[in-house]
Amino acid sequence: MTTRPPETSLTLVTFSIGPQVLAISASLLREIIEPLPQTRVPGAGPFAPSVLNVRGAVVPLADLRIPLGIEDAGPPDRRPDARRFLVIEVEVGSERTLAAIIADAVHEVTALDAGTILPLPATSPWPADFLLGICHGKDGFVLLPDLAAIFTTMSQHSVAA
Repeated sequence: MTTRPPETSLTLVTFSIGPQVLAISASLLREIIEPLPQTRVPGAGPFAPSVLNVRGAVVPLADLRIPLGIEDAGPPDRRPDARRFLVIEVEVGSERTLAAIIADAVHEVTALDAGTILPLPATSPWPADFLLGICHGKDGFVLLPDLAAIFTTMSQHSVAA
């Protein structure tokens, strides 16, 4: 009798950017905060145009719409006060750093079997280099962004610009 290895369960935080639902590992999340005042950084690109003061730390505020190509603003009935900032610890190059990402709404913490994550189809409209995969959620597909790849690539683009 062959025993099947157990599925690895991932704990994810789901949130929306525009009409798209995304999920990141809960282990990356430090806190979810209401929007704070932003300080625009002169010469910064559209991915991380400003910084926040989060408990005395200067934290870049990133918009995942830019690297993921999300243009739609989302459902018209979404409450404007649902917007949150997710403060995360992400690997940029070989260094761990704090950053914040804009979420139009935060939904839930959920468990997912790693075996249910699907690779992106070849005809996907999303950039494969920036996604770990997709999975089926309650209301459609959920994107699993590769935050390390996004932040590393986007930081290199801002330095090169």
